[in-house]
Amino acid sequence: MSGAAQGRPIRVVPMRGGGLLVAAPAPVLAPAKAKLTYRGGPLLSAVQVVTVFWGAAWDEATADATAHGLNAFFQFVVTSPYIDQLSEYNTPQQKIGAGRYVGTARVTNSAPGANVTDSAIQELLQAEVARKALPAPTANTVYFAFLPPGVTVVAGSERSCQAFCGYHDRSAGGLYYAVVPYPNCSGCLGNLRSLDALTSVCSHELAEAITDPVPGQGWYETPMARSATSVPGRTRRSAPTRYSCSGRTARRRVFELRFIFGASC
Repeated sequence: MSGAAQGRPIRVVPMRGGGLLVAAPAPVLAPAKAKLTYRGGPLLSAVQVVTVFWGAAWDEATADATAHGLNAFFQFVVTSPYIDQLSEYNTPQQKIGAGRYVGTARVTNSAPGANVTDSAIQELLQAEVARKALPAPTANTVYFAFLPPGVTVVAGSERSCQAFCGYHDRSAGGLYYAVVPYPNCSGCLGNLRSLDALTSVCSHELAEAITDPVPGQGWYETPMARSATSVPGRTRRSAPTRYSCSGRTARRRVFELRFIFGASC
């Protein structure tokens, strides 16, 4: 059973607010820092990424170019210094290292509709794996499901572009997956191009899928109090680094690194 169905928090990328993830609260005394702890669950020690683009809309020129850009991003990032930085989350039995971009698929024999539920996305992934349209899962596979422009994702009581810009979880059938709706709103776009906004969400979810593939069972924090980047009522942590294609910048907690992406990105 998925996290949404069980009522536990799935790992989301929250909305932006004026360039921040959420609007800053009224000034308060700085709370004690939350502690990130390992809960004993699995990690994706050598992540294998499969991208899945749902709907014939991805064959249109602009969307097609975005899909190619996303695939190029994953081809780069899974063996980049971004993954090396996640080694700080190694455990005695699980060492995080370079991953692999396995491939991509477009599902055009069905359309998601204007609103698509998390359970429908899970069912689609399971069905595509069963008919061998997607690579079979391994212990390190995560499927990134992308929805075309104009589609709203409904996860539990929350909707994309109202409560989140992306999330990851483990499906009822045991697949690790991430859902990345198209950024149809300023809250998910910020001041970025669509591709850059999407890669920002993807880098966040990739890091969290590696370090906490079953939300709450890997590396996880429970804030002792809200902070400016917290979503009220939800526990979460930020990925250690963000990448975007045009900005070519990775922002880390302590310092800033710069990497040059290939021309295709």
